[in-house]
Amino acid sequence: MEQERKRPVVALTGASGYIGNNLLEKLTQYADVIALSRNGDNKEDSEHVTWRSCDLYSMVDAEKGLEGADIAVYLVHSMLPSAKLTQGTFEDMDVILADNFAQAAKKQGVKQIVYLSGIIPKAEKLSRHLRSRLEVENILGAYGVPVTTIRAALIVGPKGSSFPILAKLVKRLPVMALPKWTRIKTHPIALPDVLEALDKSIDNNRLKGQAIDVGGPEVMTYKDMMVQTAEAMGRKPKLFDVPFITVKLSRLWVSLTTQSPKEMVYPLIESLVHPMTASSENMDEEISHGKMTFKQAAEWSLEKEKESSSSSNNKFKAPQVQQDVRSVQRIQLPEGKDAEWAAQHYVEWLSNKFNPLLQSETDEKMNYRIKLAFPDKPLLKLSYSHERSTSKRTLYYITGGLFFDSNKNERGRLEFRQIPGTQECIVAIHDYMPSLPWFIYKYTQARVHLFVMYLYRKHLQSMIELSETGSVDVRENPMQTS
Repeated sequence: MEQERKRPVVALTGASGYIGNNLLEKLTQYADVIALSRNGDNKEDSEHVTWRSCDLYSMVDAEKGLEGADIAVYLVHSMLPSAKLTQGTFEDMDVILADNFAQAAKKQGVKQIVYLSGIIPKAEKLSRHLRSRLEVENILGAYGVPVTTIRAALIVGPKGSSFPILAKLVKRLPVMALPKWTRIKTHPIALPDVLEALDKSIDNNRLKGQAIDVGGPEVMTYKDMMVQTAEAMGRKPKLFDVPFITVKLSRLWVSLTTQSPKEMVYPLIESLVHPMTASSENMDEEISHGKMTFKQAAEWSLEKEKESSSSSNNKFKAPQVQQDVRSVQRIQLPEGKDAEWAAQHYVEWLSNKFNPLLQSETDEKMNYRIKLAFPDKPLLKLSYSHERSTSKRTLYYITGGLFFDSNKNERGRLEFRQIPGTQECIVAIHDYMPSLPWFIYKYTQARVHLFVMYLYRKHLQSMIELSETGSVDVRENPMQTS
């Protein structure tokens, strides 16, 4: 008897989300799925689905999440805050998530990463959102695992971000003044067609290492989509073009009208200044050409949304946010320096910059104590992780000090992480639970940290400028500009 072909094991991030949940149903037809979610332990396993809780801000969680996977699907985006206090941009958050995922995939022997991104237009200056999507694509491929990137413009589906926002505008506004960006062309694609493209990319050797544009049968403007969405709703809003509404004003208007979080709306609206159409040179005959028209997709999405709204089991639940702090900043490193250097240099600079108020001590195991000159008590104790640190990523666990609450903190940590292929470094505090009362912390320690990181960034920039003019050799005099 011929042995039955082994089912591939696919790790699916965001499995409980908008696209992931729909893709999960297709995958189980031929694969065993490791469904990754921040609250995966609360889900019930089935014959071909194993749920795992996974916080991709943690390298350890990423490695555990991808254990046993042959293929990994990356559907992650960090537009909405994940902590009670989030300091930093979504671009920098996405760097950490992608870098953890890519390194974990390499360690666990994953053979392919499939990544859903946005269409990248040919432009000298991309929006924050599109620039971040491209950066994530590069990071995912930086450690040697082949990446298949599916690039889509506006995805027409009952949930998610772009189409529901557009539908809310049409539903709530009987009269709409349309700014210039509504006349820019885009290439919408229905959710079922996106799922089909993702599905056909999985375990497809021909598509490994490729970035592929996908789109529906029509190229149209945002105004065209508003008109057709209104027709699908049986509405006839009055639309008129105006030249004077800026993108900044538009994003505020859209956020207020649709009651959508500005963290999600602002980057999306900023991207609409670019034509988002699939390029023929980046298209694949097998997966690029969606079949469903925009009108059909809009009608289908609105009907699905109506069904979902009438079901109490499918009502939207706000994502759970931990009562913690996540603070992420990006710095530019001097040429030839890495994350390991930045971590050591930062503590030395901190002591020199704020001497005699602050002092730092280190021991033979590279642990640090940051303390006040008086009284002689540490503010923070940083324990160096030899096991988890490399020259490109240096990790300290926050283990003590006056600012440390031992009853709350389980894995508070400080990391310095170099972005692959660049001289940029991410400095991040994760899962930190302050000992100060929350209101006091938010307006004192948290703001002081941002100010200190601002000064450190300026200090490094001074070092870079001086080294470029030949005034200082940063290799020999790392503290000269302190």
